[in-house]
Amino acid sequence: MFDESLLDDPDGLSRADLHGLLRGAAESGARVRTAVRDAAEAGIDALRPDGRPRAVLVAGPGPAGGSTADLLAALAGDSCPVTLIRPAGVAPAPGALRWTLPGWTGPLDLLLVASPDGTEPGLALLLEQAYRRGCTVVTVSPAGSPLADATAQVRGLAIPLTVTPYEAAMAGATPRNDDSLVPLPTGPGTLWSLLTPLLALADRIGLAEAPPAALEALADRLDHIAERCGPAIATYSNPAKTLAAEVADTLPLIWTEGELAAAVGRRFATVLAALAGRPALAAELPEALTAHGTLLAGDFAAGADPEDFFRDRVEESEALHARVVLLRERGPDVTSPAGAARELALHRDTPVSELEADEDSSPLETAADLLATTDFAAVYLALAARPARP
Repeated sequence: MFDESLLDDPDGLSRADLHGLLRGAAESGARVRTAVRDAAEAGIDALRPDGRPRAVLVAGPGPAGGSTADLLAALAGDSCPVTLIRPAGVAPAPGALRWTLPGWTGPLDLLLVASPDGTEPGLALLLEQAYRRGCTVVTVSPAGSPLADATAQVRGLAIPLTVTPYEAAMAGATPRNDDSLVPLPTGPGTLWSLLTPLLALADRIGLAEAPPAALEALADRLDHIAERCGPAIATYSNPAKTLAAEVADTLPLIWTEGELAAAVGRRFATVLAALAGRPALAAELPEALTAHGTLLAGDFAAGADPEDFFRDRVEESEALHARVVLLRERGPDVTSPAGAARELALHRDTPVSELEADEDSSPLETAADLLATTDFAAVYLALAARPARP
């Protein structure tokens, strides 16, 4: 159940925000600036690479690692293949996850490891594999963590994870029985702490365009979005609150156009599940029209079950219907499938929410527009949720 009235109650949102999610989203710009400085102090600015690596491998626990790899791959484009190494094992069991390098990995490749806590033993074993293969290693994890120590042992580059004073205070506070004081690893701020140093590295090795000026512009754009999407801004003029209200109590079908938008769409589906506990499906256009077409004609269609109009619904929860969320990197042109997507949704009586980056935005600014807005929307959905009546 979703309490829409809470969206325009900043004090109520603050009381509901036990994990500091709104603060994490609002401080993303400052976090990017600090992460750039931390990366420079770690030695990224002093790197003199001979050229781009043959391949970039990315590993990390949970959704954060996958989102980091996805966004790096989208920003790198065709310059170099970026591959996520998926773990095997039982995730809830401490130390049970294991990562394995592909058989072809060698001295020409680069391994990037992004971990919000740096305590996974399996990642330290992965670094040992990379060392034996002669693969270059760069990690982002908390300073002094086991992963940072393991990076030094294999002569890799360890970049400290940027944390805010608020997060440090929360981490040092005494948690309640439900650990509600602990910052969530899937929170909006954590992604930028992991991604920013890797963007600076990507610029040094020619993987993506992310010079210091571009990263400063990224931070400025994140600040601007935080002003537009903050809790004090009313829903009618707040794109994140509007999106949260539109997709609440629906099944979001996140349709994306463009590689960067596709990465953001998958991230949005991930945080909706991880933060707000809400299901969502992401697919790229034009394939989404086929992949989700049956959903729009079945039980999740807005007009489903019309013949049962007179059924008594007082004691029943409202049926879950689909809503299309269209994410685009730029305005549609004559070759864009966005028009066909709207027509299909209109034909099936399915509402559509649209989010598009500002015109003439750089790839990094486009990522900021889409990522920050959808992250804020997921946070508002999480905070305004209320349990259903028994």
